[in-house]
Amino acid sequence: MLKQRIQDDMKSAMKGGDKARLGVIRLLMAAIKQREVDERVELDDEQILAVLDKMVKQRRDSISQYEQAGRAELAEQEAFEITVLQDYLPEALSEDEISNMISEVIQATGATSLRDMGKVMGQLKPKMQGRADMGAVSALIKQKLGN
Repeated sequence: MLKQRIQDDMKSAMKGGDKARLGVIRLLMAAIKQREVDERVELDDEQILAVLDKMVKQRRDSISQYEQAGRAELAEQEAFEITVLQDYLPEALSEDEISNMISEVIQATGATSLRDMGKVMGQLKPKMQGRADMGAVSALIKQKLGN
């Protein structure tokens, strides 16, 4: 369903002459196709969200590197790409929602120390994929388990 929506958006960007948006959507489709070829499967929505999440993370990393190098125009391009990619991600979770989910999983798994971090992340990742920055989630889990 998500893949079809992306393909439809690509067609409308072509018809509308929106070259910048079209370029980002083509990058996304190429990443999806690459994974499908590599793994010899048709990606479902959850796997496509994982691809989207990875692409957004790569762009965030690039933005910080470009800003450090004083390349504002490249950072702006990456930021634009993030806005296009985020159109396909589910609504982001609020900080309170993330914190509550972490607390629930810590309680459910009986996690008590940083050694239990893998259990907690394993439970949270499928629920939060594409809806939260997993690096920030990881930091919050460390903070809660470190106490």
